[in-house]
Amino acid sequence: MQEFVGLVHAIGAVASMVGVLIYHKWLKDYPFRSILFHAQLLYGVSGLLDLTFVLRWNLALGVPDAAFVTLEECVSRVVGRVRLMPMMVLSAKLCPPGAEGTFFALLMCIDSLGPLAAKAGGAAVLRVTRTDFGRLWLAVLLRNALRLATLGAISLVPAAGQAVAGAARAPGELAAAAGRRRGGESPAHNAHSPH
Repeated sequence: MQEFVGLVHAIGAVASMVGVLIYHKWLKDYPFRSILFHAQLLYGVSGLLDLTFVLRWNLALGVPDAAFVTLEECVSRVVGRVRLMPMMVLSAKLCPPGAEGTFFALLMCIDSLGPLAAKAGGAAVLRVTRTDFGRLWLAVLLRNALRLATLGAISLVPAAGQAVAGAARAPGELAAAAGRRRGGESPAHNAHSPH
C-alpha cells in the first residue's frame, strides 16, 4: 500500500510539472481575471472527483480505485498548478521593491494556513474522524461549493493582461505611460523640457 501511495505522489509531481508547462505554453498571456476565473471554476468542478470516489461512483462506472485515485491526483495537481501560477505572477507584480522575500513568505504562509484551518475546522464541525466517514461526502460537497463561491470575488482581481502587468516599471515610467494614454505629455517630460 505504501508503494502505491508513493507511486501516486510521484505521478502527481510529474502532473504538477505538466500544469506549469501548460500554463507557460498556452495560458501566460491571458488576462489575470479571465485565467483566475476559469482556473477556479475548473478547481471547483474537478473537486467533484473526490465526491465520486467517496460515494463509490467510480466502481459503478467500472473504474477501479487504483486507476481512479491516480487519475484524480493527476487532474487535481494539473488544475492546482494552473490555478497557482497566475496568483504567483500577480503577487510578484504587486510586491513592493525590496520586500520580495518577506512578501513571498507571507503569501506562502497564508496559502498553507488556509487549507490547514479548513481541514481542521471542517472535520470538527462535520464530525468526520479517522473511524467515522459518514459525513465525508458532505465535507467534500461543502468544500467544492466554497471553492465555487470564491468566484464572486473575482472582480477584485485586475483585468490587466499578465504581459502588461509583468513589465517592472518605476513610478515615473507609470506616470509617463498614463500621460501617453490620455494623449498628453508625461509629467517627467514636462519637468525636463525647456520653456
